[in-house]
Amino acid sequence: MEFCKYITPDWISALASVVAACGVFLAYGQLRISKNIAQLEFEDGLAKEYRELASNIPTKALLGIELSEEEFQKSFDELYRYIDLTNEQTPLRQRNRVKKEAWLNWLSGIKSNLERPSFKRAWSEIKEKSDSFQELRRLESENFEIDPESWS
Repeated sequence: MEFCKYITPDWISALASVVAACGVFLAYGQLRISKNIAQLEFEDGLAKEYRELASNIPTKALLGIELSEEEFQKSFDELYRYIDLTNEQTPLRQRNRVKKEAWLNWLSGIKSNLERPSFKRAWSEIKEKSDSFQELRRLESENFEIDPESWS
């Protein structure tokens, strides 16, 4: 009990401030971890959506082998959905919903797929028949290049 006589209200107040500051620091760390986990789950969800969509596109198209007219017509809806998904990915990056590493991976895949004959044909037909897909049109007009100033 000898120790108790050295504890003053000022000392207790200082200790309380230090404990509160540590709590704020820990809470901030937890929020950052939670945000990173949520972002990864979001990116994983989009990757899963792509894999599900790709599973319905003929393997020939994914390998860059031209589809017959009948195969193309049967696959057009899935190719359209793929193009729609790619159009949605661009603004997600602009709003920092997707990390740079994931976006660079996606961008490489988008560019590669749109160079494959069936994807290229579907995208050409979609552009001709629709005024939508502005984000993908812009990305294509920039030759799928990244503006370094756009990274935060």
